[in-house]
Amino acid sequence: MKVNEIDYFVNIKGEGPPVVFLHGFTGDSETWNGVTDRLVQRFTCVTIDLIGHGRTDAPRDLEKYRMDQAVKDVESILTQCGITEATFVGYSMGGRVALHLAVTRPHLVSHLILESASPGLLTEEERSARREKDASLAERILLHGMEEFVNFWEDIPLFETQKRLPATVQAEIRQGRLGQRPIGLANSLRGMGTGSQPSWWDHLTALKIPVDLLVGELDEKFVGIAKRMKERNPSFTITSFSGCGHAIHVEEPQKFGTMIEDLLHKGGITNGF
Repeated sequence: MKVNEIDYFVNIKGEGPPVVFLHGFTGDSETWNGVTDRLVQRFTCVTIDLIGHGRTDAPRDLEKYRMDQAVKDVESILTQCGITEATFVGYSMGGRVALHLAVTRPHLVSHLILESASPGLLTEEERSARREKDASLAERILLHGMEEFVNFWEDIPLFETQKRLPATVQAEIRQGRLGQRPIGLANSLRGMGTGSQPSWWDHLTALKIPVDLLVGELDEKFVGIAKRMKERNPSFTITSFSGCGHAIHVEEPQKFGTMIEDLLHKGGITNGF
């Protein structure tokens, strides 16, 4: 699908009200297959490879990766699909994109399900430090290539719990990461990393739609973020998955899929076509 001179890979399957799935950094639309396969009988599942990831183009122009532009691209994709309103399920980076949409284009989002996601960083000091860190990591990717980066990425504390997964699953995750392109990941970090996006903490109170926050109990950082988000807006719900880390849909796909199904029915999802 052509948007903003970029070829986006978009997968649409199933019938019923639309649910849009947005993956995390180093991921792609296929990471959602275990979830969408169980939903297609009742919902239209739309999965998008975000810019620089998967089968979507990875241009060199950094401006195309800015969060505002990435969100405009998602809006354009929905328009081309004839979708006027949808539930959004976003993981990590994809959750930040979905939240950005909900704040800036509330008419598009009827229900927000955020997995291990944040509203950004609260202060400019924090954002500046994170931008420097992401810029350094981007340079590392471009200088040393994907294998060195993936070796490093697999060992960060955020993904420690994934080392308990079966070897076949770990190998599949690794191959997916190795298949990414250095320029796509580097520009994604620079353009739409946590330090480069606006902070939406002060806008959480304005959200009137159902917002469900899903966290792994072992992911202490994002458990804390979810609790602080709920303090800003007590209508938000938090669901903690026992024995899980950051990527719940990878570590516990069956439990995660069941939870998404339950939340969609509870949320009273409407037809957005």
